[in-house]
Amino acid sequence: MFNHVSVLLNETIDGLNIKEDGIYVDCTLGGGGHSQEILKRLTSGHLYCFDQDQVAIEAASQRLSQISDHFTIIYSNFKNIKSELAKLGVYKVDGIVFDLGVSSPQFDDGDRGFSYNYDAKLDMRMDRNQAFSAYELVNTYEYQDIVKILYKYADEKFAKQIARAIERHRQEKPIETTFELVDIIKEAIPAPARRKGGHPAKRTFQALRIAVNDELNVFEKALDDALDLLNVHGRVAVITFHSLEDKICKYTFQEVTKQPDLPMGMPIVPDYLKPKFQKITRKPIVASEEELNENHRSHSAKLRIIERIYEDEEK
Repeated sequence: MFNHVSVLLNETIDGLNIKEDGIYVDCTLGGGGHSQEILKRLTSGHLYCFDQDQVAIEAASQRLSQISDHFTIIYSNFKNIKSELAKLGVYKVDGIVFDLGVSSPQFDDGDRGFSYNYDAKLDMRMDRNQAFSAYELVNTYEYQDIVKILYKYADEKFAKQIARAIERHRQEKPIETTFELVDIIKEAIPAPARRKGGHPAKRTFQALRIAVNDELNVFEKALDDALDLLNVHGRVAVITFHSLEDKICKYTFQEVTKQPDLPMGMPIVPDYLKPKFQKITRKPIVASEEELNENHRSHSAKLRIIERIYEDEEK
């Protein structure tokens, strides 16, 4: 069964300021936690949900159907938010949510290869129809490319040692399973460092997952498109779990809300120069003590919310 506890659920739903006749998008359907709460608040409105995991889609569809039929599930990566909604005649929406955490069932399903705690074929694909997986990355990427991935996406200080160990082992035979890779990582990291700071493979597995699914580039594009899709008073809520995702979100929100540089002495800012968005959260919202105690995956979560306040000028 696909069970997943949504992080910062109440804060996100409250922050979206849902209208009962509005059009909403859940870019990360997963277990359906956010979608269920949005759907409960809609009467004549509609919810569009994106996911590329068929197991998640089937489970969430059953749950949502028990609430109402005012939803459509789209089997696609949320990077296609604009084109997929356009196919359905939707060009403007009232709210969009991104929950960028990997769903608990994806980690907990040993066969998916996301976790260093289960022995499985190296995989890590969000979309199982995608050809490229962690197996191809680990066994075909050049040494310097693996180093770059480990540094860039996980700040792994032993990136060079790990990449050398991977290179050495795959010359003998392909690295096929998660536990094989874990053993190689442990071999590459000095013993004192292995004994502190959590599991020694945590950073490497995180970096590989981000690279396999091109998560940061996908998110940056999708966030820009999401802002374009908003009606006036529509909101985007983003939950990040990784500093690089949060940095993209923070920078994007800053860029679209900042005041323009104006000539000295201009008494009134003309409408066409005013920012089209305002931040609803000046600082990111983080999990409460209660939630931190109940759900360990909430510890790194940050919620940022933005609202469109002016329509774009006609181009």
